[in-house]
Order: sequence, then C-alpha cells, then structure tokens
Amino acid sequence: MTDVKNILFVGVGGQGIILASKILSKGLIDAGYDVKMSEVHGMAQRGGSVTTQIRYGEKVYSPIIGIGQADIIVSFEKMEAMRWIEYLKPQGKMVLNDYAIPPAPVLSGKAEYPKGIVEDLKEKVSTVAIDAAGEAKRLGNIKTQNIIMLGALIKAMGIDEVNWESVIKEEVKEKFVDINLKAFNIGMNLIK
Repeated sequence: MTDVKNILFVGVGGQGIILASKILSKGLIDAGYDVKMSEVHGMAQRGGSVTTQIRYGEKVYSPIIGIGQADIIVSFEKMEAMRWIEYLKPQGKMVLNDYAIPPAPVLSGKAEYPKGIVEDLKEKVSTVAIDAAGEAKRLGNIKTQNIIMLGALIKAMGIDEVNWESVIKEEVKEKFVDINLKAFNIGMNLIK
C-alpha cells in the first residue's frame, strides 16, 4: 500500500473517541501499517469538541490531516460532523452517529440545536448514518457507542486482516471486554 489513508474521528468529550482511535491504531499497526495518531481534547471535560487524526499507510511522516484531506470522517455526534466537514476529501465518506449532544448554549436556551443535519450531510457528502447510541442503549450501556462506531467504520473500510477481538481485549478493561465485543459486532452488522 503506497497511499496514506486519513481518518478523522470527531465528537464530544466523554464519548470514548480516544479509546476507539487507540483500538483502530493498534489494529492497523498489527496489520503491518505505519500509523500516526494525533489527538486534541480541547474542552473535552466540559462537553467540548474532541478529535483524533489517524493516518496510516506504508510510510507516514505526519499525524496531521489538513482541510480537504480526510478519506473518512467518523462523527460520534451530528453537530460535530458539520463542524469538521471541510476536512473531508470531495470523494471522502462520512460515518455518522445519528446522535445529538446539546452544547452549553443550547442547554441554557441561548441557541437552538440545528435541525436537518443528517439530511444536509447526505446532500453534501457520501454519508452512512447509524444509530450507535440507540444500539448501545439496547445493549445496556450507552458508553459502548464508540465501539459500535468503530465496528461500523472497520466494516465500511473492509479492514478484515486484523484480529479485532484480540485488539479489543488488549485495549479495554477486562470487566468491559464482553460488552465491547458485542458492541463491535453490532457495529459490523450495521454496515451492509
């Protein structure tokens, strides 16, 4: 593989974006790729934006993805997808969690959460929207939506040369392994 692929994870603090990124990065390294990952927490502790950038290929020199360079954006929250859309290549893909986390201005009544985000995204870019949060709630733990999103991404990318179960077992606390393996398989099955 000579091309470098660029994946941008975006969302809100507390959604498990960094864990999902670490699992993906570890799996890609196990598959023999050179991988660089960069993370930005921002005001994550206060429900602010969190992003991770993962670049992988035969040889990667920088972890940074510029505007218009992401092959895939994985958005854990709808409004964050709109915030970061300019980083997507014209032929890139968006994998979207159809989930809203109202920011402080919305919660305080000073602003309204935008309507029609999923429809707007689908008009602008190739978008696969899934209900990872709903699936996680049905599984019994909303915090597993990150691993559901990861499973969906991996299925969409076709990265099947990795033993993802083994990587998840290495990266997730032992008491959460079983539920995260179930979440991963749910995510894989959400993509046709």
